[in-house]
Amino acid sequence: MTRPTRRASDLDADLVLRAYAMGVFPMAETRDDPSVFWVEPRQRAILPLDGFHLSRSLRKTLVADRYRLTVDTAFPAMIALCAEPAPDRPETWINPAIERVFTALHHRGLAHSVECWDGDRLVGGLYGLALGRAFFGESMVSRARDASKVAIAALVARLRVGGFTLLDCQFMTDHLASLGAVEIPREAYLSRLASALGADSAGLATGAGAASVGVSGDFGALDRLAAGARGDPSTTSPPVSGKVIAQLLTHTS
Repeated sequence: MTRPTRRASDLDADLVLRAYAMGVFPMAETRDDPSVFWVEPRQRAILPLDGFHLSRSLRKTLVADRYRLTVDTAFPAMIALCAEPAPDRPETWINPAIERVFTALHHRGLAHSVECWDGDRLVGGLYGLALGRAFFGESMVSRARDASKVAIAALVARLRVGGFTLLDCQFMTDHLASLGAVEIPREAYLSRLASALGADSAGLATGAGAASVGVSGDFGALDRLAAGARGDPSTTSPPVSGKVIAQLLTHTS
């Protein structure tokens, strides 16, 4: 289900927040499209946080720390990588207006990225929007084997520790299904969304702002948990390792 198009120049952060609170998100037809359209799928893909499928091979990759995981250290590079064409995806729905708005939301502490590095090379990851106890996954990318799977495993562990209740994946794919994603009808999704945003979700949808949501998830809780386990009192702790991610997912799967 789509809604009327809008000039990309009209897209702003507060409008996007209101749209997500109503279960709607923006897309562009192509990278160079000067407009966006609003999407509200009849069947919504979500990944239940207690239903993540950690395969043996993925667990092995995490435990081996095949990739270095970081969070919010390279948001502009992450969204740019997601917007790049690839052999299996020659066109992208992320136009400059969407890139600009999500970068603004990142500066406001609402949009986040999970990055996978092979040495100094960014080889995969994802980005999305955190609002209340919901995380809206926007796009993920892999330029090396299993890099996007590692990133979403790290995201699930982070959301669990941070008290989130909803991971929205928008559209179902075979890749997401293999990780435990399911489809639910729009009405069921909106009910879960309202619960995740709290009692004031209607205020957010009508323009009261992100501060109007009820209880919010803590996207940084995992970093403090890992730092405490290391006895690290600093405010800038090292990245959470794949071993820690695998332990958290194993203990709660």
